[in-house]
Amino acid sequence: MRLSALSLSLAAIAISLSACQTLTPEERRAADERRCLSYGFRRATDAFATCLQRIDLDRRADARAFRAQADENFDDFTRPIYYPRYYRR
Repeated sequence: MRLSALSLSLAAIAISLSACQTLTPEERRAADERRCLSYGFRRATDAFATCLQRIDLDRRADARAFRAQADENFDDFTRPIYYPRYYRR
């Protein structure tokens, strides 16, 4: 009983903390703009737009790599597994 209550409370904490990390597209754009501004780019320039584009492309490449790794890990579980049967006499 004590272990299940502890595991349920830990699961609830983990779920609530994971929900806090989600960024809206507007927040993500603002963070990207701050990042490019910290690099020294000025707004409304081609270099600033290129910086934003590269950040977005980096994010998409990371997401593709994560999905590819997740797919590779999932493939291990989709293969049939052979368990020999042992008969008693």
